[in-house]
Amino acid sequence: MGKAATVTPVRDRTWLRRRLHWGWGALVRRQELIVFLLLLLMSAALGLGTETFFTGTNLLNIAIYVSWFAIAAFGVGIAIIVGGIDLSVAAVMALAGLVCASTLQQGLPLPVAILLGLLSGTLAGLLNGALVSKFHLPPFIVTLGTMGVARGITLGLTNGAPVRDLPEAFRLLGQGALVVGPVSLPLPLLWMLLLATLVSLMLHQTVLGRYIYVVGTDERALLVVGVPTGRVKLLAYILSGALAAFGGMIMTAKLGVASPVAASGYELDIIAAAVIGGASLFGGEGTVTGIILGALLMQITRNGLVLLGLPTFWQWLTIGAMILLVILLDFGRRRRV
Repeated sequence: MGKAATVTPVRDRTWLRRRLHWGWGALVRRQELIVFLLLLLMSAALGLGTETFFTGTNLLNIAIYVSWFAIAAFGVGIAIIVGGIDLSVAAVMALAGLVCASTLQQGLPLPVAILLGLLSGTLAGLLNGALVSKFHLPPFIVTLGTMGVARGITLGLTNGAPVRDLPEAFRLLGQGALVVGPVSLPLPLLWMLLLATLVSLMLHQTVLGRYIYVVGTDERALLVVGVPTGRVKLLAYILSGALAAFGGMIMTAKLGVASPVAASGYELDIIAAAVIGGASLFGGEGTVTGIILGALLMQITRNGLVLLGLPTFWQWLTIGAMILLVILLDFGRRRRV
């Protein structure tokens, strides 16, 4: 009798968790499909409404700009999946780009400068993760604070002056292309696809990836079996900082200048890309494919509004409305579950 009383609730919880997992997975895939269809409809509308949307130059620019947004959004998506958020992502992008550019100007080799840029983002993620996982502070407040710290350090490093005349070898990381026959693939796009593959494999083919999803849905279940969920959250924020740093360096290489105010306001676009692509702000959901689609939708929306000649405030209004709509839909389906 005692044995049955012990086993049955565990079996019921396991069945319920599997049922919810597959249900949420279907909803995520459905959201990806919706975003994909929106991309097709918006592209068709912009193709009919403008003369320049489907030009090679415009599509190439969209693909390049999407790359560093998506790379940073991969990290933010991981933080969201574990039930957190990372508002410091844009400031970390600027910090990493400036650290890399400044060390290059001081004569350090390119690999060392890149490692230092990645280290700056990793340390920012480590700080975020430690404050969230060890001290149980709210991720929103923590990353809001580190956003200010990172932006202040960035401005202080050069007294607000941009770093110019970057070495050609570094600029090639963002401006170069891989030529395969008649096709020229921009390097930023290739970096994005490479990292998309690695992050997707980590999330879906490793124990850490499974823990990341479960922490966002049922952290208590992991604690019961002895999994240190604090370490999982710490690693999630470290990955977020490192990916933001990589995206920031690619952005800096493409622009050819490291500005202390670079990426200002990008937080909204990056978080929106992850959320619109299916990463639930309640945790436990999100895919790399969805994030890429979300980033594409964000950039095509901005690009289309510019091509249509609409004022800048329409960009903020449209993107803000899209985020609110997705959050409301997410909240509604959570209540139904």
